[in-house]
Amino acid sequence: MTNTNNPQVPEQQLNFRPADTGAASPGQAVGRYASVNGLELYYEVYGTGRPLVLIHGGLGVIGMFAQVLPHLAESRQVIGVELQGHGHTADIDRPFSYESMADDIASLIKHLGLENADVLGYSLGGGVAWQTAIRHPEVVRKLVLISSASKRDGWYPDDLAGMAAMSAEAARTWVGSPMHQAYAGVAPRPEDWPALAGKLGDLLRKDYDWSAALPAIKAPTLIVVGDGDGIRLEHAVEMVRLLGGGKSISIFEQGVPNSQLAVLPGTTHFSILERIDLLLPIIPPFLDAPVPESE
Repeated sequence: MTNTNNPQVPEQQLNFRPADTGAASPGQAVGRYASVNGLELYYEVYGTGRPLVLIHGGLGVIGMFAQVLPHLAESRQVIGVELQGHGHTADIDRPFSYESMADDIASLIKHLGLENADVLGYSLGGGVAWQTAIRHPEVVRKLVLISSASKRDGWYPDDLAGMAAMSAEAARTWVGSPMHQAYAGVAPRPEDWPALAGKLGDLLRKDYDWSAALPAIKAPTLIVVGDGDGIRLEHAVEMVRLLGGGKSISIFEQGVPNSQLAVLPGTTHFSILERIDLLLPIIPPFLDAPVPESE
């Protein structure tokens, strides 16, 4: 995805750093590769505790989570993944699809010998997280979607136009940008940068709508968007309602809905991962809460 105010600027303008710099606390990352589905999938492990898989956005690396990751790793085992063709993970002869990348995430969870894991995805990674929960519900304990839509027209039209502009030719104009530098600093074949953008553009131009599958998701789900995000606020409400939330809870009912919605004030698609002042009071308590026995 691109900044739709200027299709020549990549999706993120965060303070990137290479994914393998690790978290300052609690210790250095451990980077490894898992052979899954014909792919050598790169991942890093931080901290200890209940596993939490982080899935970055389009053209990104694990370093997209540099602001929030150290805090999450204080109380859980954080597993940062770099998707097909991104970062350390070399591309293979396979088109990009949310479904195949979701299969990779599920295979990684099983490769690590985990019964299940919490899964957090941002933007493109949110689409992969959605599909992981839809295709492999047994491996997803809880789900966090940040700036992610469950159907293509859940994005504002300007953002869709920016996605349509994603191409190898456009990516060549981004050489030297923070996003390109983060990629080139770790990629096994830095010259694949235009090819990465080309394949990503092909994916982003395809229509999708997973609305019919959302009501069947049993994993407690937290949807997080900014009030200036690329995700339409109406769609955020639609998603939480499809998951069974967005309704009045009487004083006689116990607990809170499995599906929850957080709209962060003064926050855009490009700043949301930096808003740890807003994310940390929301995400850890959601992940730490017990999963209802009925689920």
